[in-house]
Amino acid sequence: MIPEIDARGCIARNMWEGTLAFSFEADASLLDIPFVNFAGPVRAELSYRIAEDNSVEVSGTIAFALQGACSRCLEDASAEIVYDARALFLPGDGDGEAYGYRNGVVSLGEWLRESIMFALPSRLLCKACAQWEKNNSEEV
Repeated sequence: MIPEIDARGCIARNMWEGTLAFSFEADASLLDIPFVNFAGPVRAELSYRIAEDNSVEVSGTIAFALQGACSRCLEDASAEIVYDARALFLPGDGDGEAYGYRNGVVSLGEWLRESIMFALPSRLLCKACAQWEKNNSEEV
């Protein structure tokens, strides 16, 4: 389960910063690489800071593993992805560059979903194919 940040409660308790560490199952529909799946839960280690204007800045890392068939040769392949994510949440609807939150509660779900999509590689390669591509791209 993805936790929420109770910004209103934090402000009432005079807590302007905090940390969150949790795991959650990613939605398989995020993957558009054929024959590839998430190999376990997504792990998130986040910190947040509430500013005087009630905006909430969240940053940290999300990490997850992928496993499946190599996109090039179809052999078994896997990858560990670690992504540095950052977002700003504003009271109300947000403004297109920042996410919004209502009733003093910051829901992280949409942001985490989008962060996973940004972190995903365009394809998954086995070690042999990754090495082959590295060697051949150096020649060009």
